[in-house]
Amino acid sequence: MAGAPFVTVVVPHFQDLEGLKVCLSALERQTYPADRFEIIVADNNSPVGEAEVARAVAGRAKLVRVVEPGAGMARNGGVARATGELLAFTDSDCIPDPAWLAAGVAALADHDFVGGAMRVSVTDPSSPSPVEAFELVFAFHNKAYVRSKGFTVTANLICRRDMFEKTGGFRSQVSEDVEWCRRATAAGFRLGYAAGAIVTHPARRSWPELERKLVRLTSETYALMLEQPFGKLRWLLYALALPPSAIVHTPLALLSPALRTSDARWGALRTLYKSRLWRSRECFGLLGQSRSTSRQA
Repeated sequence: MAGAPFVTVVVPHFQDLEGLKVCLSALERQTYPADRFEIIVADNNSPVGEAEVARAVAGRAKLVRVVEPGAGMARNGGVARATGELLAFTDSDCIPDPAWLAAGVAALADHDFVGGAMRVSVTDPSSPSPVEAFELVFAFHNKAYVRSKGFTVTANLICRRDMFEKTGGFRSQVSEDVEWCRRATAAGFRLGYAAGAIVTHPARRSWPELERKLVRLTSETYALMLEQPFGKLRWLLYALALPPSAIVHTPLALLSPALRTSDARWGALRTLYKSRLWRSRECFGLLGQSRSTSRQA
């Protein structure tokens, strides 16, 4: 690939050494010329210690330590050390397809930044847990995010370095992918979808794992919505809409081709209703905390 632009791949990491090893191995298998990209692991002050992270990296990437908490802050720390004219972002628990970089870079011929396809993997596709089945159906619909909602997940984002600098870095404590993409498109940058730039993310396997994800996403979405006009009213309507939304999405759980057995379909359905009711309760809880804080102020 003569004249290929130089790319910096930024991988934020926190306390997931085995996932990081798998991710780096996948990046080593890229079809993009090995001398035309670098990898930066931005470790977010993992408790295991920098020496252990360095052992997992094993010389396959530059290691940067970022003390300020948050994946967005880790990504910004990685960008600060980047030398590429293009930036590619994925997460340490993800597995980029061998053609990920090549397809993503090619898509930048028509766009300023792109999001690629996301796949979800499970331990045993023939017998997923209820939470795995739920994630197979409902997690990471990045094509719809890009084309209908105007953002891409940061687990699969490739952009020009100059547009990143003009947009500014990622924020913390909000839905960073949505917020950053909104800033980028508001500045006139064009977002596109790169179908061939595929990244696989493992499904959460148990309810506690899914609950941790939902706690983070709900809190970050709330913080972002409060910045919009009538933010609390919008959030109230969102909270009220969550339980009936499970009814609307029931056919997806029961008819999805991603699920092979009736047990998997019913497991996905149970998790759908449980998660929507849980999220609605959490939404109202955040509103209650906000009112309590306002009264105390």
